[in-house]
Amino acid sequence: MSIETVDAVVIGMGPGGEDVATRLAGAGLAVVGVEGRLVGGECPYYACVPTKIMVRAAESLAEAHRVDALAGSARVQPDWSPVATRIRDEATDNWNDAAAVERFEKAGGRFVRGWGRISALGEVTVATAEGDRIFHAARAIVLNPGTAPAVPPIDGLDGTPYWTNREAVTTTSVPRSLIVLGGGPVGMEFAQVFSRFGAKVTVVVRSRIVPKEEPEAAELLAKVFDSEGITIRSGVDTTRVEHDGEQFTLHLSEGEPLRAQGLLVATGRRMDLSALGIGAVGLDEHAHGIEVDEYLRAAEGVWAIGDVTGRGAFTHMSMYQARIAAADILGAATEPARYHAVPRVTFTEPEIGAVGMTEEQARAAGLTVRTAVTDLTASTRGWIHKAGNAGLIKLVEDAERGVLVGATSMGPVGGEVLSALAVAVHAEVPTATLREMIYAYPTFHRAIEATLAELR
Repeated sequence: MSIETVDAVVIGMGPGGEDVATRLAGAGLAVVGVEGRLVGGECPYYACVPTKIMVRAAESLAEAHRVDALAGSARVQPDWSPVATRIRDEATDNWNDAAAVERFEKAGGRFVRGWGRISALGEVTVATAEGDRIFHAARAIVLNPGTAPAVPPIDGLDGTPYWTNREAVTTTSVPRSLIVLGGGPVGMEFAQVFSRFGAKVTVVVRSRIVPKEEPEAAELLAKVFDSEGITIRSGVDTTRVEHDGEQFTLHLSEGEPLRAQGLLVATGRRMDLSALGIGAVGLDEHAHGIEVDEYLRAAEGVWAIGDVTGRGAFTHMSMYQARIAAADILGAATEPARYHAVPRVTFTEPEIGAVGMTEEQARAAGLTVRTAVTDLTASTRGWIHKAGNAGLIKLVEDAERGVLVGATSMGPVGGEVLSALAVAVHAEVPTATLREMIYAYPTFHRAIEATLAELR
C-alpha cells in the first residue's frame, strides 16, 4: 500500500480540529482532515447550537407565563414542532456536514471520511469505506478525537430505547414524562426544556445537581426547578432499568421506583484512546486523557487539543487550544496556554456563568480565601425584573494577593454578566481596582460592586 506524504494530518474535525486544520491550510501547508462522523463535531449537530435553540424556545414559553405578573394576561400553548424544524433545517441541515466539508476544502484542506489512528511515528492510517489509506505527516499530527456519551453499566439499561443528548436533540416530539439520569449541565438544560414543553420531569443524581459549580448555585437552581414542578431525587443510585414497550421503570437504591415514558441518560462523556493508536508514539492508551505541555505538544510531532486534554469539554477550550497549537506547528510566536480563568455556562434559567476556581478548589489549593455572595433579587435591576429574577453573584478572592481567582454569575443573562468577571480573573485585576470602577445603573452586573463590598 502506498504512503502519501503531507505536511499535517488532523484526526478529529470537531470545532478545534477544523480550526487548526484550516489555520494550517491557510498558511500553505498540505493538510488532511480526518473525521468519521460529522465535520464540526458534537457542538453544531447535537450539543451547543441545537440545545441552545431548545433553551431559547423554552425561555420564550416561561417568559410568556410571566405576563400575568407584569403586563396583563396571556395564554400559552407549547408546540415542539417549530423547535424540531428549526434544529433540522436551520442548525444542522438535517445532520449533513456537506457545507462544513466544502468550507474546509475551499480553505485549502483535503478531507478524508474515516477513522484515523497513529500507526507509526509520523504516520496515520485512516480506515475508510473504500479501505485503509496511509499518510506520512512530515510536520505534525494533531489529535482532536472528542468524546461520546458515557452510558453507565446499569442492569437492564442496554437494549432499551433510552436517549442520550443525540436522541434528545433529534426528537420530533416531547414525551409525556421523562426521567433524566445525571445532574450536570446537559441533564439540567434538557430537564428544564422538556418540562417547559409539558413533560413531567424527574432528575436522578448520585450527589447533587451541577456538582462542579458552587453549592449556592446548586441550591438556587433546585429551588427554581421545584417551583417549576421538576422533581430532583438526589443521593441515590439507579440499580436496575426496565422497559415494557411503553414506559421505563427505574429501581433506585432508596425509595420507590420511578416510571416515565422517556429516559435521558446524561452521565458524562467517554473517549477511547486505544482507537487513536497513541501507543505508537509512547503515550498511555489506558490513561483518562492525553497530557500536553503549554503549547499542546503531546509527543514528538504530535499535538492534542480539546476534550482529550482534560482542560474542560468546551468548544471554546478546543478553539483556544487550536490557535496555540497551530501557531506552534507553524513556528510562529504565541503565548503558552493558561487555564486559570476558564469560563463555563450552564444554560438553564437562571443561567449559571462561572470562571476560574470554586471556593472549594481555592481552599484545596492552599489559598487564603475570602468570599462573598449577594442575592440578585435584592439588586435594583432584580427588583425591576421581578418575575424570573432569581440569581446570585459569588466572588472567590485570594486574600494574600488581593485578586479574584473565581466567580459565579447566576441569573438572567448570567453568562453575559460573567464577561466582566472573566476579565477580572484572567487579568488578575486587583479587587481594590474593581471597587474603584463605575458600574452602570441599573444593570445586573452592578451586583458585582455590591458583592465586592461584602468580601471578607
